[in-house]
Amino acid sequence: MLQRLLPERGFYLGLMFQEAAARHGMVRVTLDRPLDVAPDAGTDLGYTELADLVDDLAARLWSAGVRPSEHVAILKGDNVDIVLLTCAVSRIGAVPALLSPSLEGQVAAVLLDRLHAPWLITDRATLESTLSTVDTTLARGVLTVDEAPGNTVALAALAGVPRHPAIRLHPREPSLITHSSGTTGIPKLAVHCPHTMWNRLVPQQALGRATRGEAAALHMSFVHSRFYHLLGVLLHFGSPLLLLVDPDPAHAGPLLAAHRPGIVETHPNTYVLWEDLADVPNGPLSNVRAYGSTFDAIHPRTVRRLLAASRRRDPRLMQLYGQSETGPVAFGWYTRRGADRVEARRVGTGIPGFTRIRVVDERGRTCPPGATGAIEARTRGRILTYLGAPESYARQVDRGWWRMGDMGYRDRWGALYLLDREVDQISTVDSTLEVEDELLSRFADLREVIIVHGPGREPVPVVCTRGNLPLDPDSWRRATEDLPALAEPVQCRFEDLPRTATWKIKRLEIARRLAAGELPTLSALSTAPVGG
Repeated sequence: MLQRLLPERGFYLGLMFQEAAARHGMVRVTLDRPLDVAPDAGTDLGYTELADLVDDLAARLWSAGVRPSEHVAILKGDNVDIVLLTCAVSRIGAVPALLSPSLEGQVAAVLLDRLHAPWLITDRATLESTLSTVDTTLARGVLTVDEAPGNTVALAALAGVPRHPAIRLHPREPSLITHSSGTTGIPKLAVHCPHTMWNRLVPQQALGRATRGEAAALHMSFVHSRFYHLLGVLLHFGSPLLLLVDPDPAHAGPLLAAHRPGIVETHPNTYVLWEDLADVPNGPLSNVRAYGSTFDAIHPRTVRRLLAASRRRDPRLMQLYGQSETGPVAFGWYTRRGADRVEARRVGTGIPGFTRIRVVDERGRTCPPGATGAIEARTRGRILTYLGAPESYARQVDRGWWRMGDMGYRDRWGALYLLDREVDQISTVDSTLEVEDELLSRFADLREVIIVHGPGREPVPVVCTRGNLPLDPDSWRRATEDLPALAEPVQCRFEDLPRTATWKIKRLEIARRLAAGELPTLSALSTAPVGG
C-alpha cells in the first residue's frame, strides 16, 4: 500500500544530459571520432554542449513529425550520436528502438516489421548495405544523419527549428526498446519503461558512489540498455568521459594513456584484447581504480592482467550478471590480492532490496546448495514484455521469477556460480565455460577458445590466437590431458567468428557453420607455433 501512495519514480533518458549539465556543466566528454549528426562540433565537448545538442535534435525530430509514444528505430553506423539521438527521441516522449549496426539485413527487416511502421533514423551507408534489401517505404518516415538518396529527410535540413519542451511519459509506459543478443536466433525486442529503468539505476548508483567523479573510459554497445544506466550513473556524479568506438589497442591505447581513466568498462572480449595494454610503458591502465564487466563471463587470466596493470592502491574489477530483460541481478568483485584465487564461475550475489536469485530443478523445486539447476531471478527491473512476441515473454515468467536461460548452482552462503547456457550444454562436459577458462589460463597467447557441439555432438574447441599463430599440437595435447575429452581443435581468426553487438560469441551459429563446412579455418601461418 505504501508504494501505491508514493509517486512512482522514473529514469528519463531525455532529461539525463540536461540534469547533468545543471549540476556539472563544465565537465568534458572526449570522443574518438566526430559525431555524424554534428561533424563540425569536434571531439571535445562539455556536458552543457551535449545537453544543447540533444535539445536541438529533439526539436528537429518534432519538426519532422515525430510525436509522443511513436516508435523511432535507430539503425545507423556505430558512433556516439546513437546515444544523443536516443536521448533526443526520448525527450519528446517518443520511444527509441535501438537496433545494432551489426545486424544482418534480414534480421533488421524482421525487427522493423515488429515495430509496426516506425520512424527510421539511419545514414546513407546503412541504407546502401544493411537496409539495401529492406522495404523502408513501410516506415512512417526515414530521417538521415547525412545526405542520402530516395524519399528521406536529412536532419541537417531541419537545423534552427524552434525548440520544444521536454515531455515525460507515465513511469509505466513504454519508453525504450532494445533487443536481446540474438545468440540463439532472431533477437527479441525488449520493452522498457521509466519505472523499471529507475529500479535498475538506483542500485548501480549505490555501487558507483565509491568512485564518483573519477574520469571514465567506456567502449560499449550504444544500443544496449546497460550503457544508458552506466552513463546515467557517471553523469549524475560528474565524471569526465572518454567514449570509444574503436577498441583496437593501437587506437584506444594512446587515448587511454592521455586521459588516465579511474573507471573503465567494456565487453569481456574487448578486455581480452586490452590485455596487450597491461605492459605498455606509458601505462594506459595504470590509474584504473575500478573496472566494470558485464554482458558475458570474464576469464581469470584477463582479470589478473587487468588488475596487475593498475598502480592504484586497491583496484577492483566489478562483475555484473544479468540480461537485457532484467538488468543486473547479481554482482561481485575481484581484488588484486585475490586475483590468483579468482573463481570465474562465481558471478556474485543478489542485489539487496532489488533482486533475488534461485536455482531450480526440472520440476521447479529449489535446488540445495551445490546442486546444479536452472537459474531464475526476481527483480524490479524486469522489462514489460517482448514486442511482437508476448508468448515468448510469458514462457520465461513463473509467478514473478524470470528464467535466465543459464545453468548453475549456489553455495551455502548464497553466491551464484554460472556453468553454461542451457542451450549450450554438452553431456560429456560439466561446464564448457570452466574448461575454456582453464585453457585460456594455460595458453597465454590464446585470444579466444569456444567449445561447441561438433557434427557428431562431440565437444569441439574453436580457438583463436594472437597474431593467428598456429597451435603446437604436442603442447595442446599435454595441456588437455586432465580435461574432459575434446575433439581436435579448429583454429579460426577471431574476426571470422559470428558475434553480437556486445562481442558475445554466437555459439550455436558457430556449431551450425562448423557442421555445414561454412566456418573459415586457418592452416599453418607461421613456423613459431603457440605453446611450442
